[in-house]
Amino acid sequence: MVRPSIVAVAAASILLSAAAQACPALIEGVPADRIKALSSGVNADGWIADPRAAPPRSLLVALRKAGMSHIRLPVPADFILPRFAAKADIEQRLRTVDAALKTLLALGYAVSVDLHSGEGFNALHKDDPAGAMTEMKAAWTALAAVMQRYPADRVFAELLNEPEVDAAQWQREAEELAGLIRRLLPQTTLIVGPVNWQRADSLPDFKPLDDPNVVYAIHFYDPMVFTHQAHWDPDEPLHDITGLPYPLRADDPKVQRLRQQLVALDKSKALAMLDRAMPDRGVDKWLEPAAAWQQQYSRPLIINEFGVLKAGAPRDSRLRWLAAVTSYARQHCWGWTHWELSQGFGLTDASTGKADPEALKALLGSR
Repeated sequence: MVRPSIVAVAAASILLSAAAQACPALIEGVPADRIKALSSGVNADGWIADPRAAPPRSLLVALRKAGMSHIRLPVPADFILPRFAAKADIEQRLRTVDAALKTLLALGYAVSVDLHSGEGFNALHKDDPAGAMTEMKAAWTALAAVMQRYPADRVFAELLNEPEVDAAQWQREAEELAGLIRRLLPQTTLIVGPVNWQRADSLPDFKPLDDPNVVYAIHFYDPMVFTHQAHWDPDEPLHDITGLPYPLRADDPKVQRLRQQLVALDKSKALAMLDRAMPDRGVDKWLEPAAAWQQQYSRPLIINEFGVLKAGAPRDSRLRWLAAVTSYARQHCWGWTHWELSQGFGLTDASTGKADPEALKALLGSR
């Protein structure tokens, strides 16, 4: 085992110290209390799609008590866009958004309302950009009418989840859409991210908006071969990978056994994906492009999606990965929002419906 030199350790300490000192300069334009509110959270996916899937109040209370400060509330675009939903159905979804905001704010959470793209909207966005912009503006006009009822420092507006168009198109659209939302919600902090699944390495191609009151969002699931092993789609090669530990090393006996199994089962695609992923670059290397972007532009960041499918990942490896992500975020003064609450990536224990204490400890660190 090669031990780091004293000089290397000292250099690393200096860099971390410099990053910590730089943090106040990296949140320009967004009030510090809002940055703090976004510091730790979880996605409540499914709530707006089906109000019966709303998290139990007891779970929300427990998470707030543990230290969670933010809930990201995905609003399925196909459910509130006039082209895809009837007026009565849209009004019902908006009432559900209103009820969710009322519940969450009463419990002390900050909430980001996320226009979450779906299959219908994504096809429209690619084929008819002008039509898609009309739909997004209609959706945000309706959502803003609900959000205006609540304090602007507690409810944030996320323009669109994972735009599936090219970077230049989304840059223009984000600027136009942000302008509309700013007129509707003058004091609200906006949230926006790049294309290509909002990956960290896509952020350098996205220029900050002229609006200073904006937080920039990335998603993080690398290495995918680890976070999405035992994939839900049986036709996906990652479905054939299970039990893969983290970090990934070719000389790990568990990895070697898994390779042998894939060879024996003639799972060549899965095997190729596994081999390409090793050795893993590490959380810091995967997220480095976003850190460099932040240093260049002095804008606040949040990782508002990250997680590991529980079905196939070794528990200790999953917890190790989660802890590494949030530790990195804290070091760089980024917020984070785990994906998600109670489904395949969820924080809850399926047998009890309560929050998994070890997962919370991994995420929240020493709190």
